[in-house]
Amino acid sequence: MFSFQGAAKAGKQLTISDLSAAIAAGELLLIDVREVAEAQSSGLAEGARLIPLSLLPLKADPGKPGCELPQGVPVAIYCAAGARAGRAAEILAGFGYPEVANLGGLSNWAGGGGRVVPFKG
Repeated sequence: MFSFQGAAKAGKQLTISDLSAAIAAGELLLIDVREVAEAQSSGLAEGARLIPLSLLPLKADPGKPGCELPQGVPVAIYCAAGARAGRAAEILAGFGYPEVANLGGLSNWAGGGGRVVPFKG
């Protein structure tokens, strides 16, 4: 079970199944903040977008022209074990993203029944 930080979903517990359905419906953005080599070696959570933590400030700042993330959509983040995802959640909160969840590591996703697919980048 995972919880979002932020207003609308604060404290609401969600399962991997809930998250997968929201991703498929376009109601949730799932971001993998690991490095490319990690994704190549172990794959990505199905529906995830790879944005390494080192690039997140450039690609998530709504005040910059290179921003690639929509505002107002809940975001779930994971990495290998959870530490980088925690840092990414702080970065997104600082940019004003209202709902952010740290899923921990890819193993949390897979252990909760989420599919892991090969990285095609």
